[in-house]
Amino acid sequence: MFKTIVQYLTLVFPAVTLVCLFLFFRYYLKVTQPLAGTTEWISRIVSKPKFTLLHRRHPMERRDILPVIIITLLYAAVAFFKLGNMTAPQSFFRFTDEKSSVVVTLAEPADIGKIMYYSGLWVGYYTLEFSGDGVNWQEQFPAEGKEQSMNQPHSDLFKWLYASINTDNAMTQYIRITASKKPMELGELAIYDKSGALIPPEAISCEDAPQLFDEQHEIPDTPTYMTNMYFDEIYHGRTAYEHLNNIVPYETTHPPLGKLIISIGISLFGMVPFGWRFMGTLFGVLMLPVLYIFLKNMFGKTVIAACGTLLFAFDFMHYVQTRIATIDTYGVFFILVSYFFMYRYITRDPGEVFNKSLPSLALSGLFFGIGCASKWIVIYAGAGLLALYIIRLIWCYKYYKDNEISGFGGFFVSTLVCTFTFFIVIPSIVYCLSYIASGCAAGMKVSEGMLWDPRYYQLIWNNQTFMFGYHAKLEATHSYSSSWWQWITDGRPILYYLESLGGLRSSFASFGNPIVWWGGFLAMLSMVYQIIKFRDSKALFILVGYLAQLV
Repeated sequence: MFKTIVQYLTLVFPAVTLVCLFLFFRYYLKVTQPLAGTTEWISRIVSKPKFTLLHRRHPMERRDILPVIIITLLYAAVAFFKLGNMTAPQSFFRFTDEKSSVVVTLAEPADIGKIMYYSGLWVGYYTLEFSGDGVNWQEQFPAEGKEQSMNQPHSDLFKWLYASINTDNAMTQYIRITASKKPMELGELAIYDKSGALIPPEAISCEDAPQLFDEQHEIPDTPTYMTNMYFDEIYHGRTAYEHLNNIVPYETTHPPLGKLIISIGISLFGMVPFGWRFMGTLFGVLMLPVLYIFLKNMFGKTVIAACGTLLFAFDFMHYVQTRIATIDTYGVFFILVSYFFMYRYITRDPGEVFNKSLPSLALSGLFFGIGCASKWIVIYAGAGLLALYIIRLIWCYKYYKDNEISGFGGFFVSTLVCTFTFFIVIPSIVYCLSYIASGCAAGMKVSEGMLWDPRYYQLIWNNQTFMFGYHAKLEATHSYSSSWWQWITDGRPILYYLESLGGLRSSFASFGNPIVWWGGFLAMLSMVYQIIKFRDSKALFILVGYLAQLV
């Protein structure tokens, strides 16, 4: 009965949502039209509105302080709630050629029921053996589909995992763990008897690797997202940790800056779930005041800025995506900031002193460069910035011509030179500097002239060719892959986490809030209407930014 109701709801909810959105836009378009007989109504009848980029950039006011603070703080409280544990094993035993195995000795023989272990860096597997006398060893067989009884693949680093235990073991007093590859790191072991009781560290001796039993208080009752990495954290969170520890980075399919930002959280809180997720969540929170200021600049109304920011705060994908240690958050944040400053640039009076417009253009280029050094999705946003920039130049040319102002040639050349500096030179410098950690891991040092070393720039170039080749050949074959249009329609969400816990299920899926995404799509259609009917440059700005991210 319940399943039947749910099936009907999945059909009814989209239909009701679409009807409500349609009625809202119908009402909105009606009430926003000028009243018959007013000056604005007459001007629209007599002559078609003239296209202009010149708009007032509305400043923040005292009345904006309360709504932006309330929205931001409430969202932050929800976003940081149960983000992840603030503790995890921090000491790791490193298996090397000199120490490729360790032996654990129990004070008394025990019937081992299960073993849980916390994996560290580097991939491979461990051979797990039990013995009653320290001479005769019984190897533990792997579970079906596993390589060994204790596995440490790239998808299972910095996680609490269960070892496969034979059902026919005799009483055990000695446990031997041998690494298949060197180096490999293991953080902690939890050994349980058949009754499910944890064998206390006082009853365990491991002189070879005391790090395996020095943080027993960190052992969770059950591993969850609160204790383990999940989804792409296994790439980006791990690589952030490697950057901090001068280790050659594992994940090189994206530029390094996003991982370096993640590493700030790790340096503050340690290599713990809260630490590797902290910066992404913080940037997700900071998007809200940035958007509020952006909307206030554009429309000048507190209610519009508050409503727009509130809608964004309730977007599901924004909430889920920023609470995971991936680099997408930083790309989106820097896109938002870059477009904000581009808006401030293109809406300036072309007749004002040239230098007054440069700070906005420079900041737009700077944040564009920072974004590109985080993830290449910002390059697509750059196409939108370029389109807006060209529209601005064309409008300025027409402005000079219509007002019979001389000197457009000098203005044009000066603008191009500054734009080249702000959007090519400075971003290139930022991009190259983001590879300093990678250069240090490769054996170079800043103090020894790394930034002037051809090998450093060869390392950067090699990574660009690798990234381009990787993404050019990448085929999305996982079970939750989707076409681009399914993101807009919420036709197929992406599953980030799924775990069954004693008859219960915990899962995270990422998709847009239908009210925001479907309503946003209808809003884009209304932008087209506004552009054609009223030559609305604000609508054009919004539409260009939207389309640039659909590529």
